[in-house]
Amino acid sequence: MAGTINKVILIGNLGDDIKMHYFDDQNCVGRFPIATSESYTNKQTGEKITNTDWHNIVVRNGLAKVCEKYLIKGDKVYVEGKLKNRQWEQDGVKRYATEVHVNEMTMLSNKKNNENPMSPQQNQQPSTTPKSVVQEEDDDLPF
Repeated sequence: MAGTINKVILIGNLGDDIKMHYFDDQNCVGRFPIATSESYTNKQTGEKITNTDWHNIVVRNGLAKVCEKYLIKGDKVYVEGKLKNRQWEQDGVKRYATEVHVNEMTMLSNKKNNENPMSPQQNQQPSTTPKSVVQEEDDDLPF
């Protein structure tokens, strides 16, 4: 196989609100961090240990506007995109950043809508499954 691939899939929680930058009436960029965590139990001490990684997320134009409108710090999202590395010089020091440039996103929880007092779901717990996925209840099938 001669080809290469650059694909990232993350499910995590927003570490901050979206920071938007508008260039003109049609183009904009949104940036926000996502935290992903993994937990394990130390076999010697029995202590539960959680490691958290932070990822710099970049969304553009229409997707950025959707993120700005519906997402806030703490929301859980599924994102797909590709890794991009940036470098720049600041005060004579070279700086580097690795970002995930997102082209697909699914909101898995949405605190902004749940806080709305006029929302018909005000007495329900926030869902951790996307609205487009329907989980079916057990239905007396023999298998």
